[in-house]
Amino acid sequence: MATSDQAGIADAINNALTPVSDFVSSIIFYSVNVAGVSLPLVVVWLITAGFVLTFYFRFINLRGFRHAWRLVFRPKSAEGGDGEISHFEALSAALSGTVGLGNIASVPIAITLGGPGAIIWMILAGFLGMSTKFAECALAVKYRRVEPDGRTIGGPMFYIEAVLARRGLKTLGKGAAIFFAVMTMGASVSIFQVNQAHAQFANVTGLSIPIVFGIIMASGVAFVILGGIRRIGHVAGILVPFMGAIYLGAGLLILLMNAPAIPHAFLTIFESAFGLDALGGGFVGALINGFRRATYSNEAGTGSAAIAHSAVKTNEPLTEGYVALLEPFIDTVIVCTITALVIVVTGVYEPYLFQSNVQGIEITSAAFGSAFSWFPYLLLVASMLFAFTTLVSWAFYGSQAAAYIFGPTKRVDVTFKIVLCVLLSTGAAVSLSAIVNFTDSMLFAMAIPNIIALYLLMPELKRDVKAYEKRHGL
Repeated sequence: MATSDQAGIADAINNALTPVSDFVSSIIFYSVNVAGVSLPLVVVWLITAGFVLTFYFRFINLRGFRHAWRLVFRPKSAEGGDGEISHFEALSAALSGTVGLGNIASVPIAITLGGPGAIIWMILAGFLGMSTKFAECALAVKYRRVEPDGRTIGGPMFYIEAVLARRGLKTLGKGAAIFFAVMTMGASVSIFQVNQAHAQFANVTGLSIPIVFGIIMASGVAFVILGGIRRIGHVAGILVPFMGAIYLGAGLLILLMNAPAIPHAFLTIFESAFGLDALGGGFVGALINGFRRATYSNEAGTGSAAIAHSAVKTNEPLTEGYVALLEPFIDTVIVCTITALVIVVTGVYEPYLFQSNVQGIEITSAAFGSAFSWFPYLLLVASMLFAFTTLVSWAFYGSQAAAYIFGPTKRVDVTFKIVLCVLLSTGAAVSLSAIVNFTDSMLFAMAIPNIIALYLLMPELKRDVKAYEKRHGL
């Protein structure tokens, strides 16, 4: 627990930032009331983009699915062109930024607020998000810049600037790109990840060591990110499959132990999704909460993952678009679904149903603990790995944004990463709700210029897709 001095400083900072945070959040997360359920318009913005891109590219999320898997496991040596990491490493690096504590905490929140049926709409949102990820990541590779030393600098800021400049809006394009980059830098201060990882650590072990925990976590992040995208890709390529195997393996074991309850769980989910159950949250509640939590989880449309994917070694930008569409599938359709099924079959969500003050991770922990008393330790390992890899990926995103604004120099890169790690080291000791709300606002603010640019670039990308499919017989 933080000392009284630390708590006093934290309260002072929190109180000072709260008015600013509330103002920014009220704009970014402006909501309308739909049948008694609050619907943030930014969620409508993201989901609409998913629908538009899915239909515009003729369900590329289905047509390109098999081809995407072939590309993931193609060796880097088989690729030509510029870039620093393989398709597998790029996917792992991007997944490490989205497969995080959101998967553990967001799913039970969606279920408690919208009923078990929210998972149906989470899956649909993940499916639509596959098309959005395809578009933004293909374009990020196409518009990236390659430095003389072979390093790549990429992300939506480059295609945002380019597409608006081509329409005679050079100043607006530069301003929108800088806005995106500033929001990315702000969103990279993921204090929430450090804080929640320590909370789970303290809950399971009984040890409350926020300062030590924060320093160790930040030191590990510094070691990885100061090695550049090659080290990040290598570490993510090891940790992401490992943590996925731990978490999904534990989840599948619990489902196997509760196999007789699975058919009824599916029935409960279906009835709740369409408002057919007597006690459920209704169709609107399930749909809105499912969509909202899925967009929080997979970040499709915010443009964040496009920064990691832009470092891939390839001479065909579209290849990374195909690889990227697997990300929401793994993050939302697989990981979130397993989490939801474990929660529903064990029934641990029922005492918390329709309560608005639920933390989320406590429900998932209870679901894992229902199988064996030591299962929360597995969840602890998974949550710490999730938090660590998310911090690493977002540190890279922030550094690329800093390189766009201040120049791709070694000094800018190292300075940003060191300052970020110092800030992260305090994350376990001071839970600043205002900062967390502010960084969340920055994440979703990224979606505004990003999706506008995607709409403007759709015709160009469609021509590229047709040419690529013709060359490869797809």
